[in-house]
Amino acid sequence: MTPAEMQVALPPAFAALAAAGVRLLHYKVCTTFDSAPGIGCIGEALRIGRRMFRPDFVPMVVGQPDIGRWCAFGTLFAAFGAEGEVFRLDRHPVMSRHPVTPMHEADLRRVLQAQGVGRVALVDLVALESGAGAATLAAALREAPEAVLFDVVLPSQMATIGALIGAQVEADARPVFAIGSSGLQQALLAGWPAAAARIRPQASAPIAPAGPVLVVAGSRAGVTARQITTAEAAGFALLALDPAAMVAGDASEAALGEAERYLRQGRSVIAHTSLGPDDKRGLPGAGRAEFDALAAATGRFARDVMARVKLARIGIAGGDTSSGVARALGVRALSYAWRCGPGVTVGRVSGGALDGVEIMLKGGQMGPPDVFARLARAEQS
Repeated sequence: MTPAEMQVALPPAFAALAAAGVRLLHYKVCTTFDSAPGIGCIGEALRIGRRMFRPDFVPMVVGQPDIGRWCAFGTLFAAFGAEGEVFRLDRHPVMSRHPVTPMHEADLRRVLQAQGVGRVALVDLVALESGAGAATLAAALREAPEAVLFDVVLPSQMATIGALIGAQVEADARPVFAIGSSGLQQALLAGWPAAAARIRPQASAPIAPAGPVLVVAGSRAGVTARQITTAEAAGFALLALDPAAMVAGDASEAALGEAERYLRQGRSVIAHTSLGPDDKRGLPGAGRAEFDALAAATGRFARDVMARVKLARIGIAGGDTSSGVARALGVRALSYAWRCGPGVTVGRVSGGALDGVEIMLKGGQMGPPDVFARLARAEQS
């Protein structure tokens, strides 16, 4: 969303959650913090959250070591694929070339400053490891920063961070607005007993892997491209979609028919609009409108396939693609079902025409090489 769109959409959502009595509202962002002043602006969300919640303490936890994301001295580092080489964010092979929000800065404080945020304090890894985290946080809060960023390099630091945030939540009756990846949840569960006590895991067994799956991939990430070729070697049928034709409303009837034919034969299918950042397939423009239109068209393709063939499980690859496909399929609510790999979960649709269908929504860089085969086999990780 643009900042103007966020100003319309976020306040009522935040107000509804505040009215439910939450002690902490987690504004979920990607572990790669991809955002820009004019699109997906985390700084705008921060300003709205500060107006509506407690303005004197806005914690931020972005690093998540278990999926290859580390924040050191405010600078974000990310692995290239599962257990791949580690790059500073602005030198990352994918994030430095992101089609919508290319990241040219790795210091998250500077990223936010470019989005209009003032001072962001830092509780760095030295303070966390030396036992000076509480004193560092207290000193930082006396300077009234707009947010407090916590370094995360080692998994063991999660409990320390969670304890520091939890103590602040309990010290004031007003709800706290927090920003972060799933690393924020990991920290709270590890170090804040009040959070852990409220969690009642209810993961259920996946549907028996008794049929083929449809995967729709719109990500341009090299990680997803390798996952697609790995799936092809495992027996998946690949269908190359033309992005420009889809945006123009000319989705191929032949591609729909081919997908239906493979699925009825019991063969899983991956329909893709890209095989990595160097794929020559493209759009007439490279703006947000074109990418939104492609995500929506990809969603309509998935909807049309599922109207022809009843499926128990589907997969979507790509962040924007996931949103577009979920909207096109009429998905309004998901419950957690099972984990397909680090950073990749499968949810179960609640309500609507797809009630009970399992759906994997996967970021472009997430998941092991065989993640699509795991989805088809219902292989839990």
